[in-house]
Amino acid sequence: MKHKLDAIFKPKSVAVIGATGRKGSIGRETLHNILLAEFNGKVFPVNPNAQVIHSIKAYSTILDVPDSVDLAIIIVPKEHVAGVVRQCGEKGVKGIVVITAGFSETGKEGEKREQEVLKIVHEYGMHMIGPNCFGIVNTDPKVNLNATFGKTYPRQGRIGFITQSGAMGEAIMNTAKELGIGFSVVASIGNKADISSNDILEYFENDPNTDIILMYLENFGNPQKFTQIARSISLKKPMVVVKSGRTSLGAKAASSHTGALAGLDVGVDALFEQTGVMRVDTVEELFDVASALANQPVPKGNKVCVVTNAGGPGILATDALINNGMEMPSFSPSTVKTLKKFISAEASFSNPMDMVAGAGAKEFKLTLEAVLKDKRYDTIIPIFVPPVTIDQLEVAKNIYEAVKDTKKTILACFMGAGFGSEGIKYLKEHSIPVYIFPEAIAKTLATISTYNNWLKSPRGKIKNFKVDTQKVKTIVGKAQADKLDAIVGDDAIEILQAYGIQSVGYQYASTASEAATISSKLGYPVVMKINTPQILHKTEFGAVKVDLRTDDEVKKSLII
Repeated sequence: MKHKLDAIFKPKSVAVIGATGRKGSIGRETLHNILLAEFNGKVFPVNPNAQVIHSIKAYSTILDVPDSVDLAIIIVPKEHVAGVVRQCGEKGVKGIVVITAGFSETGKEGEKREQEVLKIVHEYGMHMIGPNCFGIVNTDPKVNLNATFGKTYPRQGRIGFITQSGAMGEAIMNTAKELGIGFSVVASIGNKADISSNDILEYFENDPNTDIILMYLENFGNPQKFTQIARSISLKKPMVVVKSGRTSLGAKAASSHTGALAGLDVGVDALFEQTGVMRVDTVEELFDVASALANQPVPKGNKVCVVTNAGGPGILATDALINNGMEMPSFSPSTVKTLKKFISAEASFSNPMDMVAGAGAKEFKLTLEAVLKDKRYDTIIPIFVPPVTIDQLEVAKNIYEAVKDTKKTILACFMGAGFGSEGIKYLKEHSIPVYIFPEAIAKTLATISTYNNWLKSPRGKIKNFKVDTQKVKTIVGKAQADKLDAIVGDDAIEILQAYGIQSVGYQYASTASEAATISSKLGYPVVMKINTPQILHKTEFGAVKVDLRTDDEVKKSLII
């Protein structure tokens, strides 16, 4: 095995410790999924209370297994995990996946339990995913591993997926299968006590089966390392991330969910922007972008043409595209001349191209062939609203025939066709993403455009600055000793200054009159913020007042 994680993602043998024959139990479903996926290796159920599970000989402990074991899936009560992990170490197991919950996500006792397990993992030189995770998947036919307790084995594809939430992992795999999106590797990392998302990103970077990376994150364990890894990967493979914990309540929920401490969201946006990572707000948008990236080339630019048989959707698409930074140039004279040969004179020979309601399969094919030759466009969007008189499948077939040889990006929209549409199914089977509404296409193109612009931007040079490292270490050390969750106020300003980052002038006030006097001296306009470490996300509590321009406005502020 060439990589430390090959024992986890490409094992030759797997032991399921805690396997049972009881339907509905995690131990039974995990073992069942491994067998159902036809894992290309040896499988060893481990349970001291069973001799045979799922028609396979079971062993009392992993130490009783006669063969070597690469990967152990651990599904035992939390009190027994440490002992089982030690047995795995004694056995010479290289990788473990701890599905069992009840660790750092539950509080101090759980954290203590997790540290005990981690110490044993390091003692024996093993690598661990989890605890408190959903499991792992590798769809490579040479492996065929589905070590999860979910209901779905995803399609084989070229997308690597990392999730910090097991439930989100299962939901995304289920939906992806319905949308025709396939995965190479799926990793649910849970509390990421040992193996983190950064470790798996490094694995994906050199994985020949992974071309695109999707992530669901609740926090960053090591943002500095993530920045270095993500910047390197984004140059070769697109990365799309849903980062939860945007609000203070969301961050609090993340902490209780997987033991994660969510960072300030503005910092996350800046980090993604600098590393070329595409951030989306919802899982739905994650699928929209993933579908486009997995099936179509990245657009060379932001110039778009819309071809439709209905005026309303064309207008909706235009508004959404322009509002999202896309451009919609008019047709070249030669394109208009070609279109007039077969399209009704009642049609609109502009962009969007409205072929009117009577347009069917033939008109879509001829129109698309014409606009594809127009060098003004990078992306073509066929929008079809199906009348009763027109065969959806026939339209889909003609759309595909028109665009099958193009190197331009094609994103289709079938409005009102229904999820069971044969036309939509046909296009998806032929690698043309289909969206229900044009606004989703516009948002998808805008997201990909930011990535495209990042790729084209100069890489720049890393500059070195004089930094008062000792001052920063002193401040951070004191904050850690005091067990503070954040560094704010004067200490935060001092850190910025130590790094040569300019900060605006400020003073403290305890009364409205004092605030007005200080504001006059500083010079208007001013910003007022509440000064308390307990409130980090001040805007959520109305604790920030901006653009105050007079003494009277300052005095009337509700902060003081």
